[in-house]
Amino acid sequence: MKAVLSSEWVKLRSVASTFHTIGAAAAMVVLGIAWTVYVGALADERGMLRAAAPEEGFLPLVQMSLAVLGVLTITSEHATGMIRTSLVTVPRRSTLFLAKAGIVALATLATAMSVLLLTYVTSRLIAGERHLGFNESAFTNDLPMLLASGLSVTALALVGLGLGAAMRSTAGALVSVVSLLFVLPGVINYLPPPWNTRIAALLLPNLVPQIASERMSSRLGDGYLPPWAALAVLFAYPLITLTIGYYALKRKDA
Repeated sequence: MKAVLSSEWVKLRSVASTFHTIGAAAAMVVLGIAWTVYVGALADERGMLRAAAPEEGFLPLVQMSLAVLGVLTITSEHATGMIRTSLVTVPRRSTLFLAKAGIVALATLATAMSVLLLTYVTSRLIAGERHLGFNESAFTNDLPMLLASGLSVTALALVGLGLGAAMRSTAGALVSVVSLLFVLPGVINYLPPPWNTRIAALLLPNLVPQIASERMSSRLGDGYLPPWAALAVLFAYPLITLTIGYYALKRKDA
């Protein structure tokens, strides 16, 4: 298994798309700095201003960028035919797929947490004590949200891997990820109450604040989930899609 993990790591870091997707995710830091400067200037002008923190407002950028990485990890091999070589080298498809999932999880979690923490620290240092501020107490309070955000990025990357394995199409898998992250939440809002809030509580974009113990009362009302339940739902997304992807990889010819 160690040799398979090493092989998958070499594959991941030897393709340009990996660095492109990580670079797109890292753009959150630059956007966070620009947003902090802009909001700070408006706050100085108007006296007081409430705005979303950059690590929250730009989270979808990191989620989508690394979801693309998860999709390409498997679909690029199908597109080039390299999946046949991989299966000849590692005949056990379960071992191969598990190694891919492990490498994607480690790479995306490390990248996401690095980007989120760097965005958080730089934005607070730039804002200073006048607005957001940066101190140990504030960081301790915000840490659950940062950890939940990092887990959501990793979960979505694994969802992309599972969908890519199931569909064998980069475009199809990406459209599905975009639908989960952006389209479905909008559609659910049109359902009659209380089903709109109950289903909305299970959707990917709404899980992070629930895991971090924020009730989202303005959006979900009494339909929110306790943190442990929201975390379980978050883990269920990659578990289900990876199971479907593995079944497709096992049943279909490469």
